[in-house]
Amino acid sequence: MTIVRRWLDRILRALCIVLFAALVLLVVWQVFTRLVLGQPSAWSEEAARYTFVWASMIGIAIAVGEKADVVMDFLVEKLPRTAQRVVDILAYLTVLAFAAYVMVYGGIKQAALAWQQTNPLLPFTQGQLYLALPISGALLIFYLVLHIAHALSRGYAGREGFHEDPEAATA
Repeated sequence: MTIVRRWLDRILRALCIVLFAALVLLVVWQVFTRLVLGQPSAWSEEAARYTFVWASMIGIAIAVGEKADVVMDFLVEKLPRTAQRVVDILAYLTVLAFAAYVMVYGGIKQAALAWQQTNPLLPFTQGQLYLALPISGALLIFYLVLHIAHALSRGYAGREGFHEDPEAATA
């Protein structure tokens, strides 16, 4: 499973870099056509919007996979390791339920409803563009299952906490 995760991490990071580079190019093109040519490009604004959504959704999956998402765990750190394990698993299960129901199930329904709806500016249907939600939801579920498996394993060390260096904060 570690090899699969490592490959998935690499692919998602590369995809996010490509999407972000495309976003920068699309926005630069939009600014150039608007300010220099005096005729704004309609398709580049729409493409930038969807590129931003896709990059954000993939980025969320990467952040959850690396446990770099926003967590307020100052209370959890004070609990004994067994209670920390329970709280972690409950938190992961809650996010997993949200990802499964809202992102995957709801995203598939929304994409299916809009699958035949053409986009007047891009060569994709709206349903194809909406696939960002169920795909990122499935990626989230994958990473959350790995986190739950780790929390249930003997190697679970609990939360050690991040203690900021006061001198570095004032520098």
